[in-house]
Amino acid sequence: MPNRIAVLLPCHNEEVAIEDVVRAFRAALPDAAIYVYDNNSTDGTAARAAGAGAVVRHESLRGKGNVVRRMFADVDADIYVMCDGDGTYDAAAAPAMIARLAAERLDMVVCARIADADAAYRTGHRFGNFTLTAVVGRLFGSRFTDMLSGYRAFSRRFVKSFPALASGFEIETELTVHALELKMPVGEIEAPYASRPEGSASKLSTWSDGLRILAAILFLFKEVRPFRFFGAMSLLLALAGIILAYPLVATYLATGLVPRLPTAVLVTGIMLLASMALVCGIILDTVSRGRREAKRLRYLALNPVRNETDPG
Repeated sequence: MPNRIAVLLPCHNEEVAIEDVVRAFRAALPDAAIYVYDNNSTDGTAARAAGAGAVVRHESLRGKGNVVRRMFADVDADIYVMCDGDGTYDAAAAPAMIARLAAERLDMVVCARIADADAAYRTGHRFGNFTLTAVVGRLFGSRFTDMLSGYRAFSRRFVKSFPALASGFEIETELTVHALELKMPVGEIEAPYASRPEGSASKLSTWSDGLRILAAILFLFKEVRPFRFFGAMSLLLALAGIILAYPLVATYLATGLVPRLPTAVLVTGIMLLASMALVCGIILDTVSRGRREAKRLRYLALNPVRNETDPG
Protein backbone atom coordinates (compact mmCIF):
# COMPACT_ATOMS: atom_id res chain seq x y z
CA MET A 1 0.00 0.00 0.00
CA PRO A 2 1.49 3.41 -0.93
CA ASN A 3 2.05 6.02 1.76
CA ARG A 4 -0.82 8.43 2.26
CA ILE A 5 0.48 11.97 1.78
CA ALA A 6 -1.12 15.13 3.16
CA VAL A 7 -0.06 18.65 2.25
CA LEU A 8 -0.82 21.13 5.05
CA LEU A 9 -0.98 24.83 4.20
CA PRO A 10 -1.60 27.24 7.12
CA CYS A 11 -2.88 30.57 5.79
CA HIS A 12 -3.88 34.04 6.92
CA ASN A 13 -4.86 36.53 4.21
CA GLU A 14 -3.07 34.80 1.34
CA GLU A 15 -5.68 35.21 -1.42
CA VAL A 16 -3.03 36.54 -3.82
CA ALA A 17 -0.90 33.39 -3.68
CA ILE A 18 -2.95 30.47 -2.41
CA GLU A 19 -4.45 29.34 -5.72
CA ASP A 20 -1.03 29.02 -7.34
CA VAL A 21 0.36 27.27 -4.26
CA VAL A 22 -2.42 24.67 -4.27
CA ARG A 23 -2.05 24.05 -8.00
CA ALA A 24 1.74 23.76 -7.68
CA PHE A 25 1.44 21.11 -4.98
CA ARG A 26 -1.25 19.31 -6.98
CA ALA A 27 1.17 19.13 -9.90
CA ALA A 28 4.10 18.05 -7.72
CA LEU A 29 2.12 15.53 -5.63
CA PRO A 30 -0.91 14.44 -7.69
CA ASP A 31 -1.92 11.72 -5.21
CA ALA A 32 -1.70 13.90 -2.09
CA ALA A 33 -4.61 15.35 -0.16
CA ILE A 34 -4.16 19.13 0.09
CA TYR A 35 -5.51 20.92 3.13
CA VAL A 36 -5.68 24.69 3.55
CA TYR A 37 -6.29 25.82 7.12
CA ASP A 38 -7.63 29.35 7.11
CA ASN A 39 -6.69 31.33 10.20
CA ASN A 40 -9.32 34.08 10.44
CA SER A 41 -8.58 35.55 7.03
CA THR A 42 -10.44 38.72 6.13
CA ASP A 43 -9.96 38.29 2.38
CA GLY A 44 -10.89 35.57 -0.11
CA THR A 45 -8.24 33.02 0.94
CA ALA A 46 -10.71 30.25 1.78
CA ALA A 47 -12.79 30.68 -1.38
CA ARG A 48 -9.78 30.74 -3.68
CA ALA A 49 -8.24 27.70 -2.00
CA ALA A 50 -11.48 25.76 -2.38
CA GLY A 51 -11.74 26.87 -6.01
CA ALA A 52 -8.24 25.48 -6.64
CA GLY A 53 -9.32 22.09 -5.29
CA ALA A 54 -8.02 22.14 -1.70
CA VAL A 55 -9.89 20.89 1.34
CA VAL A 56 -10.48 24.07 3.36
CA ARG A 57 -10.77 24.03 7.12
CA HIS A 58 -10.75 26.82 9.69
CA GLU A 59 -8.96 27.58 12.95
CA SER A 60 -10.29 30.57 14.89
CA LEU A 61 -7.38 30.97 17.32
CA ARG A 62 -4.94 33.41 15.74
CA GLY A 63 -1.33 32.33 15.35
CA LYS A 64 0.58 29.84 13.25
CA GLY A 65 1.27 27.58 16.21
CA ASN A 66 -2.46 27.25 16.89
CA VAL A 67 -3.06 26.33 13.26
CA VAL A 68 -0.30 23.70 13.24
CA ARG A 69 -1.67 22.15 16.42
CA ARG A 70 -5.11 21.87 14.81
CA MET A 71 -3.73 20.48 11.53
CA PHE A 72 -1.65 17.83 13.28
CA ALA A 73 -4.63 16.79 15.40
CA ASP A 74 -7.18 16.63 12.57
CA VAL A 75 -5.36 15.16 9.58
CA ASP A 76 -4.41 11.49 9.39
CA ALA A 77 -1.72 10.43 6.91
CA ASP A 78 1.57 8.54 6.68
CA ILE A 79 3.63 11.49 5.44
CA TYR A 80 2.91 15.17 5.97
CA VAL A 81 4.28 18.12 3.99
CA MET A 82 3.79 21.46 5.71
CA CYS A 83 4.39 24.68 3.80
CA ASP A 84 3.43 28.33 4.11
CA GLY A 85 0.73 29.43 1.68
CA ASP A 86 2.51 32.59 0.55
CA GLY A 87 4.05 31.24 -2.65
CA THR A 88 7.67 31.69 -1.56
CA TYR A 89 8.58 27.99 -1.29
CA ASP A 90 9.17 25.66 -4.23
CA ALA A 91 6.46 22.99 -4.36
CA ALA A 92 8.59 21.02 -6.85
CA ALA A 93 10.96 20.19 -3.97
CA ALA A 94 8.28 18.19 -2.14
CA PRO A 95 8.83 14.85 -3.97
CA ALA A 96 12.55 14.95 -3.12
CA MET A 97 11.76 15.68 0.52
CA ILE A 98 9.31 12.79 0.67
CA ALA A 99 11.67 10.44 -1.15
CA ARG A 100 14.45 11.15 1.33
CA LEU A 101 12.09 10.86 4.30
CA ALA A 102 10.96 7.40 3.14
CA ALA A 103 14.28 6.09 1.80
CA GLU A 104 16.19 6.93 4.98
CA ARG A 105 13.24 6.37 7.33
CA LEU A 106 13.53 9.88 8.72
CA ASP A 107 11.03 11.68 10.88
CA MET A 108 11.56 15.21 9.58
CA VAL A 109 13.15 16.77 6.51
CA VAL A 110 13.64 20.55 6.58
CA CYS A 111 13.87 22.55 3.36
CA ALA A 112 16.69 25.08 3.78
CA ARG A 113 16.03 28.25 1.81
CA ILE A 114 18.22 29.51 -1.04
CA ALA A 115 16.99 33.00 -1.86
CA ASP A 116 17.11 34.12 -5.49
CA ALA A 117 17.05 37.80 -4.46
CA ASP A 118 17.61 39.93 -1.38
CA ALA A 119 13.97 40.99 -1.54
CA ALA A 120 12.88 37.37 -1.11
CA TYR A 121 14.80 36.90 2.11
CA ARG A 122 15.21 40.24 3.86
CA THR A 123 18.52 40.98 5.54
CA GLY A 124 16.92 41.30 8.97
CA HIS A 125 15.16 37.96 8.61
CA ARG A 126 18.32 36.32 7.28
CA PHE A 127 20.45 37.60 10.18
CA GLY A 128 17.78 36.69 12.72
CA ASN A 129 17.46 33.18 11.31
CA PHE A 130 21.24 32.70 11.35
CA THR A 131 21.50 33.94 14.94
CA LEU A 132 18.56 31.94 16.29
CA THR A 133 19.67 28.79 14.43
CA ALA A 134 23.12 29.20 15.98
CA VAL A 135 21.61 29.60 19.47
CA VAL A 136 19.49 26.45 19.07
CA GLY A 137 22.51 24.57 17.71
CA ARG A 138 24.56 25.63 20.72
CA LEU A 139 21.91 24.72 23.28
CA PHE A 140 20.34 21.59 21.76
CA GLY A 141 22.68 20.33 19.03
CA SER A 142 23.58 21.62 15.58
CA ARG A 143 21.77 19.57 12.92
CA PHE A 144 20.07 22.27 10.81
CA THR A 145 21.18 25.35 8.89
CA ASP A 146 17.68 26.86 8.52
CA MET A 147 15.86 26.22 11.77
CA LEU A 148 13.03 28.66 10.98
CA SER A 149 12.08 27.24 7.59
CA GLY A 150 8.33 26.85 7.18
CA TYR A 151 8.69 24.05 4.61
CA ARG A 152 9.05 20.58 6.13
CA ALA A 153 8.12 16.95 5.63
CA PHE A 154 7.20 14.75 8.61
CA SER A 155 6.52 11.14 9.41
CA ARG A 156 3.25 10.23 11.08
CA ARG A 157 4.98 9.31 14.30
CA PHE A 158 6.57 12.76 14.49
CA VAL A 159 3.26 14.53 13.97
CA LYS A 160 1.26 12.40 16.38
CA SER A 161 3.90 12.57 19.13
CA PHE A 162 4.42 16.33 18.86
CA PRO A 163 2.79 18.25 21.76
CA ALA A 164 2.46 21.57 19.81
CA LEU A 165 2.38 24.07 22.66
CA ALA A 166 3.45 27.21 20.76
CA SER A 167 0.87 29.68 19.51
CA GLY A 168 2.75 31.82 16.98
CA PHE A 169 5.79 31.84 14.71
CA GLU A 170 7.85 30.14 17.42
CA ILE A 171 6.28 26.86 16.26
CA GLU A 172 9.25 26.10 13.97
CA THR A 173 11.55 26.34 16.98
CA GLU A 174 9.36 23.91 18.91
CA LEU A 175 9.30 21.48 15.96
CA THR A 176 13.09 21.58 15.76
CA VAL A 177 13.66 21.15 19.50
CA HIS A 178 11.18 18.25 19.62
CA ALA A 179 13.26 16.38 17.04
CA LEU A 180 16.54 17.22 18.76
CA GLU A 181 15.25 16.36 22.23
CA LEU A 182 14.21 12.84 21.18
CA LYS A 183 17.24 12.42 18.89
CA MET A 184 15.00 11.62 15.93
CA PRO A 185 16.53 10.83 12.54
CA VAL A 186 16.24 14.05 10.53
CA GLY A 187 17.56 15.55 7.30
CA GLU A 188 17.78 18.78 5.36
CA ILE A 189 17.67 19.63 1.68
CA GLU A 190 18.06 22.94 -0.14
CA ALA A 191 15.53 24.53 -2.48
CA PRO A 192 14.89 27.98 -3.99
CA TYR A 193 13.10 30.63 -1.97
CA ALA A 194 11.28 33.26 -4.01
CA SER A 195 9.82 36.70 -3.36
CA ARG A 196 6.22 37.01 -2.33
CA PRO A 197 3.84 37.77 -5.20
CA GLU A 198 2.94 41.42 -5.66
CA GLY A 199 0.15 42.45 -3.33
CA SER A 200 1.10 39.94 -0.64
CA ALA A 201 2.62 41.05 2.68
CA SER A 202 4.64 39.13 5.26
CA LYS A 203 3.03 38.59 8.66
CA LEU A 204 6.41 38.07 10.36
CA SER A 205 7.82 41.02 12.32
CA THR A 206 11.61 40.92 12.44
CA TRP A 207 11.98 42.33 15.95
CA SER A 208 8.84 41.36 17.87
CA ASP A 209 8.59 37.84 16.48
CA GLY A 210 12.37 37.45 16.70
CA LEU A 211 12.25 38.28 20.41
CA ARG A 212 9.33 35.90 20.90
CA ILE A 213 11.28 33.13 19.22
CA LEU A 214 14.34 33.86 21.37
CA ALA A 215 12.15 33.75 24.48
CA ALA A 216 10.71 30.43 23.29
CA ILE A 217 14.24 29.03 22.84
CA LEU A 218 15.18 30.01 26.40
CA PHE A 219 11.90 28.58 27.75
CA LEU A 220 12.46 25.30 25.92
CA PHE A 221 16.04 25.18 27.18
CA LYS A 222 14.73 25.53 30.73
CA GLU A 223 12.18 22.78 30.10
CA VAL A 224 14.43 20.35 28.22
CA ARG A 225 17.81 21.03 29.90
CA PRO A 226 16.87 22.26 33.40
CA PHE A 227 20.13 21.21 35.06
CA ARG A 228 22.17 23.25 32.57
CA PHE A 229 19.78 26.21 32.84
CA PHE A 230 19.64 26.35 36.63
CA GLY A 231 23.25 25.20 36.93
CA ALA A 232 24.39 28.20 34.89
CA MET A 233 22.23 30.45 37.05
CA SER A 234 23.71 28.91 40.20
CA LEU A 235 27.25 29.38 38.90
CA LEU A 236 26.66 33.06 38.06
CA LEU A 237 25.15 33.72 41.47
CA ALA A 238 27.99 31.90 43.21
CA LEU A 239 30.60 33.90 41.28
CA ALA A 240 28.83 37.15 42.20
CA GLY A 241 28.79 36.09 45.83
CA ILE A 242 32.48 35.20 45.80
CA ILE A 243 33.42 38.54 44.22
CA LEU A 244 31.44 40.45 46.86
CA ALA A 245 32.75 38.27 49.69
CA TYR A 246 36.44 38.53 48.80
CA PRO A 247 37.10 41.98 50.37
CA LEU A 248 35.06 40.98 53.43
CA VAL A 249 37.12 37.85 53.96
CA ALA A 250 40.36 39.75 53.38
CA THR A 251 39.38 42.38 55.96
CA TYR A 252 38.29 39.73 58.46
CA LEU A 253 41.57 37.80 58.13
CA ALA A 254 43.57 41.02 58.60
CA THR A 255 41.58 42.61 61.44
CA GLY A 256 39.19 39.99 62.77
CA LEU A 257 36.30 42.36 62.04
CA VAL A 258 33.40 42.42 59.54
CA PRO A 259 32.75 46.15 59.13
CA ARG A 260 30.31 45.92 56.19
CA LEU A 261 27.50 43.85 57.66
CA PRO A 262 24.89 44.65 54.91
CA THR A 263 27.29 43.32 52.27
CA ALA A 264 27.83 40.17 54.32
CA VAL A 265 24.06 39.66 54.54
CA LEU A 266 23.76 40.21 50.78
CA VAL A 267 26.50 37.65 50.10
CA THR A 268 24.72 35.14 52.35
CA GLY A 269 21.47 35.67 50.44
CA ILE A 270 23.17 35.30 47.05
CA MET A 271 24.88 32.06 48.06
CA LEU A 272 21.59 30.69 49.36
CA LEU A 273 19.96 31.51 46.02
CA ALA A 274 22.84 29.80 44.21
CA SER A 275 22.32 26.68 46.31
CA MET A 276 18.57 26.73 45.70
CA ALA A 277 19.08 27.10 41.92
CA LEU A 278 21.42 24.12 41.90
CA VAL A 279 18.96 21.97 43.86
CA CYS A 280 16.11 23.05 41.54
CA GLY A 281 18.21 22.06 38.54
CA ILE A 282 18.92 18.61 39.95
CA ILE A 283 15.26 17.94 40.81
CA LEU A 284 13.85 19.30 37.57
CA ASP A 285 16.40 17.36 35.54
CA THR A 286 14.95 14.16 37.00
CA VAL A 287 11.43 15.32 36.10
CA SER A 288 12.54 16.27 32.60
CA ARG A 289 14.16 12.88 32.08
CA GLY A 290 10.88 11.17 33.02
CA ARG A 291 8.93 13.36 30.59
CA ARG A 292 11.45 12.67 27.85
CA GLU A 293 11.13 8.93 28.42
CA ALA A 294 7.33 9.21 28.20
CA LYS A 295 7.60 11.18 24.94
CA ARG A 296 10.03 8.62 23.56
CA LEU A 297 7.73 5.71 24.41
CA ARG A 298 4.79 7.51 22.76
CA TYR A 299 6.95 8.14 19.69
CA LEU A 300 8.05 4.48 19.52
CA ALA A 301 4.45 3.27 19.83
CA LEU A 302 3.75 4.66 16.34
CA ASN A 303 4.89 2.98 13.13
CA PRO A 304 7.79 4.55 11.21
CA VAL A 305 7.33 5.80 7.66
CA ARG A 306 7.35 3.00 5.10
CA ASN A 307 9.87 2.72 2.32
CA GLU A 308 7.72 1.52 -0.55
CA THR A 309 10.66 -0.29 -2.16
CA ASP A 310 11.05 -2.59 0.85
CA PRO A 311 9.34 -6.01 0.76
CA GLY A 312 6.22 -6.34 2.87
